[in-house]
Amino acid sequence: MNWNDIDDNVLKIGLPKGSLQDATFRLLAKAGFHFSVSHRSYFPSIDDDEIQGTLIRAQEIAKYVENGVFDVGLTGKDWILETASDVIEITELTYAKSTSRPVRWVLAVPNDSPVKSVKDLQGKRIATEVVNITKNYLAEHRVEASVEFSWGATEVKAPTLVDAIVEVTETGSSLRANNLRIIDTLLVSRTMLIANKRSWQTPEKKEKIENLTMLLKGAVESEGLVGLKMNVPKEKLDLVMKQLPSMKNPTISPLYDNKWMAVETIISEKEVRSLIPSLKRAGAQDIIEYPLNKVIY
Repeated sequence: MNWNDIDDNVLKIGLPKGSLQDATFRLLAKAGFHFSVSHRSYFPSIDDDEIQGTLIRAQEIAKYVENGVFDVGLTGKDWILETASDVIEITELTYAKSTSRPVRWVLAVPNDSPVKSVKDLQGKRIATEVVNITKNYLAEHRVEASVEFSWGATEVKAPTLVDAIVEVTETGSSLRANNLRIIDTLLVSRTMLIANKRSWQTPEKKEKIENLTMLLKGAVESEGLVGLKMNVPKEKLDLVMKQLPSMKNPTISPLYDNKWMAVETIISEKEVRSLIPSLKRAGAQDIIEYPLNKVIY
């Protein structure tokens, strides 16, 4: 695809290919942007003539946004720092490939290593994909060590090939499985929506970016929340209200039969399994739980 052939009114967005791809498409779908991509294509289709997406490695997106190839992109804060890209950081979006937790770049060594802190790595060898972040970290601690770029399978390189690694993790399970222990965290990284500076200064593009931002943030805010609807006899309303979480302000409205009230609220999905039986026992009927796509504050 030749980007010069694309209408200037089209918002060009860089999307992360690889481990974050599925989570990104799920988030975009909740926000109302339904992309469809074949396994061999880097250009997913979307039923919106004003958006053009391209799948590319998250590590490269920030530089392409800086250079104006993309107007906006979704990539990690880690890759913005690693590539020293000069972009507008629009908003933070907390989602990842496995959980809603941010990812961490950690310094890890084998379980039986004598290394206890970064100071013990003076003159040692470290393998990582984030060479610049690691070098800056070592400089901050006044440690001189050899940092080499890792093309993958970083966890298996210590202690045979290197003394330590700097690797990304969400849960730490992969590190533990490879008999590695974490001795420090270099960076906590979340996915960022970023924009090209020129695109951000163009009124038409800026409005589209702001609209995209609002919907994506709404999709993130809805994670872990559900809606509850129920009908409650008037004489049972106070009892039912006492069961609802104290920080919530449910919507209450009368039904056609004025002996009944309709109650609607939004709560954490974790509360539902214990809350619904309590609501039922308190007198609520016709209880409906429904998922949420977006919560716009």
